[in-house]
Amino acid sequence: MPVINETATLDSALSKAIVDQAPDAIIFADRDGLIRIWNSGAERIFGHKASDVIGGGLDVIIPERLSQAHHNGFNHAMATDRMKYVNKVLTTRSMHKDGSKLYIDMSFGMVHDAEGNILGALAIARDITERFANESAQRARIAELEKAAQEK
Repeated sequence: MPVINETATLDSALSKAIVDQAPDAIIFADRDGLIRIWNSGAERIFGHKASDVIGGGLDVIIPERLSQAHHNGFNHAMATDRMKYVNKVLTTRSMHKDGSKLYIDMSFGMVHDAEGNILGALAIARDITERFANESAQRARIAELEKAAQEK
C-alpha cells in the first residue's frame, strides 16, 4: 500500500484553496497560450466562468487593438524565458464579458517545472477601473482650476 504524504496533500489543498479564493484574478496560460487556471477572482473581474474559458485563449480579455502586441510578447517570453514586465505592475486596458472596458493592474511571471522548463505564464490582475476614473476626473479638475487661476 502506497504511503500518502499528508503534508504534501494538505499543502496542495491549501494552495488550491488560496488560488481559488483569492480576490484578485489569477490566470495561468500554458506555453501555447491556452488558459489552464482561471480563479473566482478572474470570474468576478472579467465575467467569464472558468468552465467557459479553460482551454481557450487569452483573447477573451484582451482588446483587439492590443492583441498583436500581447501575442508577440507572449511568444517571445515562451521562446526566451524573459518577460518585459516581470516583477513590475502594468496598468492596462482589458474587457469584461459584457463588452465594457476595464482598467486593470497586472503583474506577470513565468512558471517553471522542477527541471527549469517553462510551463507557461502567470498573470495576477486587479480591477482599477473605478480608481482610474476617479484619478482621471481629479486630474481634469486640477487642470481646470489651474487654467482658471491663470486667466485671473
